[in-house]
This record gives sequence, structure tokens and C-alpha cells, in this order.
Amino acid sequence: MDGFDGKVEARIGRIVSVSGGQLVMLIDQNLQLDSADDVSALQIGTLVKTQSPTATVYGIVTGLSIPIPSADNTESEMRVVELTLLGETPYDKEGERRPFRRGVSRTPTLDDAVYATTKADLGHVYARPSSSSICVGTIHQDRTMPAHIMTDELLGKHFAILGTTGSGKSCAATLILQGVIEQNPNAHIVVLDPHNEYARALGEAAEVLDPTNLELPYWLLTLEELMEILFGPGLRIGSEEANVLGDLIAESKRKFAGEGTDTGHITLDTPVPYRMSALLRQINDDMGRLDNASLIGAYRHIRARLTALQNDPRFAFMFGGISVRDRMAAILGQIFRIPVEGKPITIVDLSGVPSEILNVVVSVICRLTFDFALWSERAVPMLLVCEEAHRYAPHVAKEGLQLTMRALSRIAKEGRKYGVSLCVISQRPSRLDTDLLSQCNTIFGMRMSNNEDQEYLRGAMNESSLGLLSFLPSLRNSEAVTVGQGVSVPARIRFASLPEDRRPHSGMASFSESWQQDVDSAGFLQEVVQRWRHQKR
Repeated sequence: MDGFDGKVEARIGRIVSVSGGQLVMLIDQNLQLDSADDVSALQIGTLVKTQSPTATVYGIVTGLSIPIPSADNTESEMRVVELTLLGETPYDKEGERRPFRRGVSRTPTLDDAVYATTKADLGHVYARPSSSSICVGTIHQDRTMPAHIMTDELLGKHFAILGTTGSGKSCAATLILQGVIEQNPNAHIVVLDPHNEYARALGEAAEVLDPTNLELPYWLLTLEELMEILFGPGLRIGSEEANVLGDLIAESKRKFAGEGTDTGHITLDTPVPYRMSALLRQINDDMGRLDNASLIGAYRHIRARLTALQNDPRFAFMFGGISVRDRMAAILGQIFRIPVEGKPITIVDLSGVPSEILNVVVSVICRLTFDFALWSERAVPMLLVCEEAHRYAPHVAKEGLQLTMRALSRIAKEGRKYGVSLCVISQRPSRLDTDLLSQCNTIFGMRMSNNEDQEYLRGAMNESSLGLLSFLPSLRNSEAVTVGQGVSVPARIRFASLPEDRRPHSGMASFSESWQQDVDSAGFLQEVVQRWRHQKR
């Protein structure tokens, strides 16, 4: 068979079984396979091809076996290869090859010859897509062949980066984000960063928000979110405190709007300001009314919690400040980078947020992201990156996570209709909410040794990609099995290396190095105590 690059291509076997998109090939006897460094070597993941009357059909090796091995390793042994069909390059009327496409118009038949692919074949199959794309590394079969991701397909249909700790998830996310903003300098990306990993990696392209400069005023919260912050997950809508607080907030919002102003559109959860001082004053007034005697306990409970939060410096980004102004437009502009002004990424550093309200803060940001996209009518498409997503949307609902799960699930199910894309990053996919992962149409599967995680991922992949799962336990750092709408063909890729000063701050502590010297206990401990008490890192 003559290749489209003019070379005579080597036959390696013939098809002996066809079952849908799965084929079985019998390797020709006396065939001398090339070395593992050659693209024509037969190993798991190798690309091979066969010929139909209208196209060159490509498949990927998913299994190798010798059904009846002999004791002396004779050449008469049958060597069997399992293949999964990937796609084809059809011919036009002049006999010229057209671009590679997924799917096969005509399935190969029994006894069809199978050939090794060449470097030119790989270049044709893994060619840069005609649509907007970014290069994130190289393909495993040929480290000189760039691996491309289609930007609109990736972002328009959600994606996930999954793998065990230390496999390179944060570096992969950084490379993807860097590639996106290089091509799209006016992007709008929000990264939920629970461990302050990305600030160094994304550098000048990112605005970092933490409790010292983040604004999420209490009047932006819904009643459910405020109840969660005040009383934790124990009290729900319908309790005495919720009923009392709901009436007080609705009235306070209407009063702040002013007399003579149309307040008919203002409801309990409408994001308009109100004064906390006025709310507390109303609580004191209502407590003195005889008809509220049965609710004295609820009023006192609310007043005590509101006062405590106002006086706690950890909650200053939410309950601090004396004056109340309608800064909603400025707050949205800060979070979503409008205008961009050279920084298309917002990193929300959650490491300094009090742990008891962390889930509510994530819920508020997710809800604001969706609502802003909804009411801006898709004028500003956004990407929300959720690091350690299993913490906020677990497979089994936990108390205190209902608000966050609801907000993320809404983005996953409806976000693409309004221009909100979701990037899910997790080291435990089996602990993720099923609905969340099922909505991700592109998956980067990195090293993963846990059988439960592999089986969970298997359920999220399409049938043609299942053979690639065998790579997961043996992948090297920064390698991934990439499948879905964001890539032209499923592949094993290696992400490019990042400079040391642009790597996410997610490495392990060096025990052997740190334990070589003693610590100046007096000065060091005093500094730790000061940071601890002032909640400043």
C-alpha cells in the first residue's frame, strides 16, 4: 500500500473479527516489529490504519495477547491485537485526502489488511484543527507532534481535569488557562483557589482576591445563605429565626430604597443594599412589642449572631464597614474583570476565608456567576474554574453543602446556554457529584491508581475511548488521556513543562531539607502566633 506521503507502508496483519467499533487483528507471522521508539511499534495506544474504498480508516490498539502461547516462543504462535475504531480520512472525487473526521462511514471487513501508521499519518490525524485551538503539549506517540485543544468546544461544553495528588493537575490547568488568555486577552475567568496555588503561576495576568480586598457584602446574600452563615446548617427556611429574619430584611431593603421610590420589584432575595444598623434597631423595637413575646428567643438569637459577626475581623469582607452604598456594579466588575485592564483572570484565594463560611462563599460566587451571565444575556462569556471540586459537590450530599452543590449543578446543567463554562478539577472523581461530571464533555484523565475512581471515569467516557483507560495507573507526571469534544481525536498527551517560577505552588514540603536545621523558636513562634491571631498569612 502506498501512503499519501509517497512511501510504501508496511502491512502488519489482517482483520479476523469485527464487532461494531471493535476489531481484532491477527499479526502476520514472521513480522519483525519495530522498536518501541518507532511510531509503527505495536503497543497499547498505537495508531494503525486500514483501507476502505472511500477512506483510510484509523484505529487505536487497546489490547495485545497470545491466546495459545508455546513453551519455546516459536514464530508459529498467534499474536492478536484488539483495536477500537477512531475515525477516517475520506477521499474526494479527485482521490485527494480530506481532513480527518471522527466516526467511520464504512466499517472494515474480515481479511482487510492492517498497516502501520507513519509520521505523516500522525500529522494528518492530530493536525491543528481549523477552528480556534491552543497547543498544550505533545502526543505520546511522537513527542515532536503538538497536541491541540479546540477552544470553543472545550469551553462551550465544560471540561474536567482529574488525577491523583502530584500527577500535574494544577500545571495542566495553568497551561490551558495561559493558552486561552494568550489567544483571548479579553477573557473573563474566575478561579476558585482553596490553597493559594495559582497566584505565582498566572502572575501579571491575574487579579488575586482574598479577604483583605474581596467585597461580598451581606446584602448580596440570599436568606438561605445568610441563615447558613449565622446559624450553620442546623436552622433552615421555615424556622422561627428564618421567618423573623426574612420579614426584617425585606422591610429594611424597602426602607433603604427610600420613600416615593417604586419598591414593588424588591423581594427578600433581591440584591439591593440595606443597613445592618437599621436591621438591629428594628430587632430591638420588635422585641418590646407584646404581640412578639413568643418570638423573643428568635430575636435574641438573631441579634447575638449579627453582633458577633460584625465584631469579628475575619468577617470584615462581608459584615465590615459603617456606611452602606450600592456598589454592586463595582463588586461584579472586580470579580468578573470588567473591564479586563490586562488581567483577564480573577483568582479568589479561599485559603484565608473562615472555614465555617467557606462553602457559602463558594456558593455566592457560583450563584453570582450564573445570575450575571443570565441577566447580561451572554454578552460576557465566562469560565469558572473549581479546584478541588469534590469538596463542594460530593457524590453523597453532606450537611452544609446543599447551597454550593445547587449553585454548581445549575452551572453544569444550564450554564452553557448563557455563556458560563465550568472547569472541574479533582483528585477523587468517584467522590464527585454524578451530575457534575456527566456534564463535562472533555476529560483530561491523569494518573489514577484507585480502582473506584477508574470505574467512575469509565462510566463518563464514551465507548471508543475506554481502551485508553488502561494507561491511567502508569501515566507519568504531566501526562493525560484526553477524550471528548475539546480534542479532535482521543489521545494520550504530555503537557508542556512550565518554568519553575511559573509552576503552581502545590508541591510537597521538603522534609529531608527542612529537618536539617533547627528553628529559631522564639522569633518564629511569635510570628506564627501573630499571623494566627490576626488571621493574616
